[in-house]
Amino acid sequence: MPPPVFPKAYLITFATYGTRLPGNPKGWVDRRENQFGTSFPTARKCLETKMETDMRYPPYELDALGRPIVLAAIQEACAYRGWVLEAAHVRTKHSHCAIGAQANPEFVLDTLKSYASRKLNRAGFEPRRTKRWARHGSTKYLWSEANVEGAIQYVVEEQGEPMAVFSTKSGKRQNTKSELD
Repeated sequence: MPPPVFPKAYLITFATYGTRLPGNPKGWVDRRENQFGTSFPTARKCLETKMETDMRYPPYELDALGRPIVLAAIQEACAYRGWVLEAAHVRTKHSHCAIGAQANPEFVLDTLKSYASRKLNRAGFEPRRTKRWARHGSTKYLWSEANVEGAIQYVVEEQGEPMAVFSTKSGKRQNTKSELD
């Protein structure tokens, strides 16, 4: 049996719990009808309202103290696993990462969430049983250097005002005023 073929990197995105519900006009994915290349389902306010009332926990957002902790957890997970972190941007409601890994992308995604939760638990500003992450996330395969470069640009430069950011271009964490707010 031939060894598995992995892409150069993955673009991994994961959202915080309750901040992008099915039916949302900004886009959502129906996990039962999720096919590569298809567009997002149309916005449905009644579905979004229903999902909101069915939530068991309050929506979770990362504040100026939590975002750098999650960024450090992503860096730690990549270093421990031997993955190449090309870029990461941790925002209030979601995180994007471009990561080179010889592993299944779902494993990478789950590992990042686990490390982030553990590090937030250790920081101690919220209960350990806080529901932080939405189910699953997005895992896009980056097959070429051009794809990786495009993902790095997207993660670092196309997310609005920088929050907690890492890029191999700078080689270090970028501190911004918004982290101190």
